[in-house]
Amino acid sequence: MKPTLLILAAGMGSRYGGLKQLDGIGPCGETIMDYSVFDAKRAGFGKIVFVIRSNFKDDFFERIVSRYTNHIDVEVVYQEIENVPDGCTFNPERTKPWGTNHAVLMGKNVIRSPFAVINADDFYGQQSYGELAEFLVASEGKRNHYCMVGYHVGNTLSESGTVSRGVCSVDSNHFLSSIVECGKIERVGGVIRYPKTDGSFAVLEDDTPVSMNMWGFTPDYFDYSEEAFCAFLEKRGQELTSEFYIPTMINDLIVSKKITCEVLRTPSKWFGVTYSEDKEQVVAKINQLIKEGCYPKQLWE
Repeated sequence: MKPTLLILAAGMGSRYGGLKQLDGIGPCGETIMDYSVFDAKRAGFGKIVFVIRSNFKDDFFERIVSRYTNHIDVEVVYQEIENVPDGCTFNPERTKPWGTNHAVLMGKNVIRSPFAVINADDFYGQQSYGELAEFLVASEGKRNHYCMVGYHVGNTLSESGTVSRGVCSVDSNHFLSSIVECGKIERVGGVIRYPKTDGSFAVLEDDTPVSMNMWGFTPDYFDYSEEAFCAFLEKRGQELTSEFYIPTMINDLIVSKKITCEVLRTPSKWFGVTYSEDKEQVVAKINQLIKEGCYPKQLWE
């Protein structure tokens, strides 16, 4: 069975100022998602599952899903605040979605094979999909052994502002031992740094591994996630802004020694549209990759 790609596309892109998932950056109006699907398909993925919000369903089907007809199987699931396990309760005044790992849970009823998780607005690079597909194919029928594609932090910075990254600690066997979310990372005078709570700065080497939310799981991950989400709602369900994140889930599973998570190091360069100013740079990078023969000018006919 071919692996599945789960694309998290429910975010509204508040810093970017709109539905950046639907914004064209390729010469024929391709989105970053189009390049992700193209890379995944040629790496051996057999199905795409999009997680979106129902309030832009019609636009999404017309402008995105229709492109993949006769190319690859596609399903769409919806991340809504009320989509919680039976018996769980939450603050009825809440309007903010529950976070990335809640979005992953939306795929539980449609994914039966090993699967990857990515963000809709991140460009990960062809090589990363190949490494991820190879891992997932070998994971068929297994449990409790996941993976994360680890990028060099120096390959993930934005030229338009600071970024937040999950900074990873990796043991000698290439397994993830911890992941810590660090904000306001930037390169200043050739040095990559971020502020600490005491006002000083922590420095990161260029090749420090970071998470860009590119994960590989087997379907047992859904059971762990649902159990943890119920506990999360019991503790924090009355809050209006708390979120249920993938890195937090992975950290908890590693600490409890229920799973291992292998870090697949990649030299690929990430780019994405974090700020509106990023779009021009992304367009230029895509055009350069087309000139180099990495992609055809028109991805989908």
